[in-house]
Amino acid sequence: MRKFSVYIIIITCCFFASKAGAQSFKLRGTVYDSTKTYPVISVSVLTSSGKGTATDLYGHYEIDVNETDSVWFSYLNKPTIKYLVAKIPDASHFDIAIHINVPVLKEVIVKPRNYKMDSIQNRIDYAKAFDWQKPRLEGMSSGELGSAAGFDLDAIIHMFQFRKNKSNEAFRERLLAEEREKFIDHRFNKALVLRLTGLIGDARDSFMLRYRPSYEICMYVGDYDFQYYIKKCYEAYKLEKSEGRLRKEN
Repeated sequence: MRKFSVYIIIITCCFFASKAGAQSFKLRGTVYDSTKTYPVISVSVLTSSGKGTATDLYGHYEIDVNETDSVWFSYLNKPTIKYLVAKIPDASHFDIAIHINVPVLKEVIVKPRNYKMDSIQNRIDYAKAFDWQKPRLEGMSSGELGSAAGFDLDAIIHMFQFRKNKSNEAFRERLLAEEREKFIDHRFNKALVLRLTGLIGDARDSFMLRYRPSYEICMYVGDYDFQYYIKKCYEAYKLEKSEGRLRKEN
């Protein structure tokens, strides 16, 4: 009976010793592409004990393993070889590279808007519309019809294409109007109004809408006089506001 009890104790000790030896710990690392430059997301990380996880946005992973485990990685159903956890030198930094190439977009440089460049490009893009003119009758030289003077038949036909001519003229006028509005925005801008008046937010928007200058003022008035115009408008704005003639601003 005593021998049986000793056997039970020995077996129990061995069992707990084996459990202690197989205690789990964290395996961490990063998965890169074949160039070892770019991290790869959504790579499956699996262990022989049935546990699994996936790499995050930065290619990082973390999984519970024990020394008797093997671990492998799988991407698009293509698994890597199995790695024995016991032979991994540093469980906190087990980085690997898998055989895929990550497509990298070319660098995009964002440049600030430039009114002059935008205007030039607009003229280039719509050169045909900007250069369009109403068709006119052009006389032909007398040598083309003997001694008699005449008119170009194609010019006559073109002149009477009313719908097309009207559409071209309307499109050209719309482009010119848009160009004028952009030029006004270029000169009468928020930064300049802020510097001269100190207005911000809704108050500045209200002022700029109420005292928006004409295209002619922006085109022909110099910088000094243009700033003087804004200052005088601001004085009128303050007066109207004090007298309650302006709608209350938020």
